[in-house]
Amino acid sequence: MPESNTFIEIRRDLHKIPELGFKEHKTQEYLLSYIESLPQERLQVKKWKTGLFVRLEGTNPRKTVGYRTDIDGLPIEENTSLPFRSEHEGRMHACGHDFHMSIALGILTHFARNPMEDHLLFVFQPAEEGPGGAKPMLESEIMKEWKPDFIIGLHVAPEYEVGTIAIKEGLLFANTSELFIDLKGKGGHAAYPHHTKDMVVAAAMLVTQLQTVVSRNINPLDSAVVTIGKITGGTVQNIIAETARLEGTIRTLSAESMDSVKQRIQALVKGIEIGYDCEAVIDYGSMYRQVFNEEKATRRFIEFLQTKENVDLVLCDEAMTGEDFGYMLEEIPGFMFWLGVNSEFGLHHAKLNPDEAAIEFAISTVTDYISTL
Repeated sequence: MPESNTFIEIRRDLHKIPELGFKEHKTQEYLLSYIESLPQERLQVKKWKTGLFVRLEGTNPRKTVGYRTDIDGLPIEENTSLPFRSEHEGRMHACGHDFHMSIALGILTHFARNPMEDHLLFVFQPAEEGPGGAKPMLESEIMKEWKPDFIIGLHVAPEYEVGTIAIKEGLLFANTSELFIDLKGKGGHAAYPHHTKDMVVAAAMLVTQLQTVVSRNINPLDSAVVTIGKITGGTVQNIIAETARLEGTIRTLSAESMDSVKQRIQALVKGIEIGYDCEAVIDYGSMYRQVFNEEKATRRFIEFLQTKENVDLVLCDEAMTGEDFGYMLEEIPGFMFWLGVNSEFGLHHAKLNPDEAAIEFAISTVTDYISTL
C-alpha cells in the first residue's frame, strides 16, 4: 500500500471508533499499536490518562519542537453512508479529529525514520471537545519534563478547498465558555397555576433577556456571542414545570468581554429568581482560552508557505470557534492554522465528510516546515 493510502486507512479506522473525552481507550490502544510499528531507537512513549506523549530524540538537540493533535469525538449520531461510518452509536468524529490524528501519525512516521537534530514532542490530547484536556495535560509532570520550546497545531476547515491553509498572526479563535442554568420553582396541576411557580415561563423569559446581553452590554466594535442551544423543562402537557434547564455557550474576542458577559448573565438570572420566586444555579462548565498565534513564529510559517507552489495561502479573520489548544499557546510560543478539507457540511455536523486528499497534503507541508526549524 502506498504511504499516502496508509494514513487514509488509519483515518478510516479511527473514524469508526469515536470516543468522548477521557474515554478514548480504543483510540489510545490503536495509536499505541501503530506507534509500536515505527523505529524505536529514538522514540519514547508515556501514557497520560487516555492521551499520549511521544518523544523523538534529536541527533544534536538544541530545542524541542512540539506538535499537538486532539483525539476525542462528539456525542453526535453520524448521518453519512460512508462504508467506514462510526460503529459507536451516538458518537462521531464530526470535528475532524480522526484527520488530525492521522496527520500527526504521518508526521511522526517521517521523523521516526528520518531523525532531526532537535527533539520532537507529539502530544495526543484527549477531551478537547470537553471537559478540556489541554490545561491538565499542560500541567502534567510529563509535560514539565518534556515541555517543548515551540508548538504547532492545526484544525480542519470544511469551507476551504484542499490545498488551502488559512492563518493569521495574533487572535485566531475566541475565548469560549459553556453555560448551564438550572431553574427550580414549584410544580402543580395546569388548572391551578396560582399554586405553582412555573419554570417554563421563567426559562422562556430568561432566554429572551439573554439576547440583550451582547446587543446592549458589549461594545459594538468588539464581538461576542451568547447562544442557548437547548432547553428542557417539565414532564407532560398538563403539569406546570417545577424545573427547567438552559444549555448554551458564550464566545468573546477578549477576556474582558467574557467577564462582562458573565456579570450581566448573573444579574439577569438574579432578576429571574426575584421576579419568578425561584432558585437558580449557573454553571459555566468548561472554559477555553483564546487561540493566540505568536506573531514571529506565525510570520515565519507564512513566509515558508509563500515559497510552496502547491499551497493556497489565505490570511483569514479571527473566528468565534473554541479550541483548548489556547491553553498551550498561553505558555508555549507557537500557532494553529486552518487546513482546507472541502466538505459540504460543516464542523459538528452529522454529515461532515472531509476530503481525504488533505491528509497527505498536510503531512507533506508540515513535515517540510518542521524540517526547516
